[in-house]
Amino acid sequence: MRALLVVNPAATTTSARTRDVLIHALASEMKLEAVTTEYRGHARDLARRAAESGEIEMVVALGGDGTVNEVVNGLLHHGPDPGRLPHLAVVPGGSTNVFARALGLPNDAVEATGAILDALCENRDRTVGLGLAGGTPGSVDEAVPERWFTFCAGFGFDAGVIGRVEQQRERGRRSTHALYIRQAMRQFLGESHRRHGTITLERPGQEPVRDLSLSIVCNTAPWTYLGNRPVYASPAASFDTALDVLALSHLSTAAVARYATQLLTSSPERGPHGRHALSLHDMTDFALHSKVPLPFQLDGDHLGLRSSVTFTGVRRALRVIV
Repeated sequence: MRALLVVNPAATTTSARTRDVLIHALASEMKLEAVTTEYRGHARDLARRAAESGEIEMVVALGGDGTVNEVVNGLLHHGPDPGRLPHLAVVPGGSTNVFARALGLPNDAVEATGAILDALCENRDRTVGLGLAGGTPGSVDEAVPERWFTFCAGFGFDAGVIGRVEQQRERGRRSTHALYIRQAMRQFLGESHRRHGTITLERPGQEPVRDLSLSIVCNTAPWTYLGNRPVYASPAASFDTALDVLALSHLSTAAVARYATQLLTSSPERGPHGRHALSLHDMTDFALHSKVPLPFQLDGDHLGLRSSVTFTGVRRALRVIV
């Protein structure tokens, strides 16, 4: 087997020595080319070239969810074709690693590498569904390129939190769960539209849902992790279905406290619920529009402000070694 290993040298939980061990382990079982990323978008470019070459059978992403997202977008640059495209394998090296953990892989890079090698020996893989987000025709965001995501997207509040965290990391702060909690509090206190939402959700053949204050799109469950604790925004979300949505229409102090508590105590059987919560399951096509530009994120990567985003849930988009 010919494989490409895409290594993010800034991965927060793997040292240079650990990466060398992983490369040696993988190279002992396959013809491996290891490339270290050098700039934002490099992992996408490497994966695209691997897919276009027709010679690479597997692309391994060693890094966090951002690295995985870039690799996926490179592999799917010309669209999904699970029978032709290289397999994807993921070695978690970030601070959260939602996609890898949702696949059932260990959160330790060495153990995950062992699990991948076992899966290769046993010819185990899985074809997963993914989400695709893009600009809305006729809107100011129409020219925004479409982008794939593996586990979640956010339009509004949670994307604003991620944007704040990225600003702190650019100033040298470490990515910790405490940092996310502090920035979530600051985002809430500075949120000007929490009582009167600006988001409208539109679905084909359905009446629009207006005045939403928060919207989270999930491709799998859990939505994220706090340490080793899984957090379920949409417990029914799955790689085997299309997309799920959790939206809130009211972000008063009492409502936020209630829904935050529900998130922290969520389970595979029950997520946030109540008269201000909207939960939708297995959505193939829909759009989110806002009266004012709002922060937007995919797979934990802040992508700036948007006024309108379309979403497509694509079943059986990519083969993954698990």
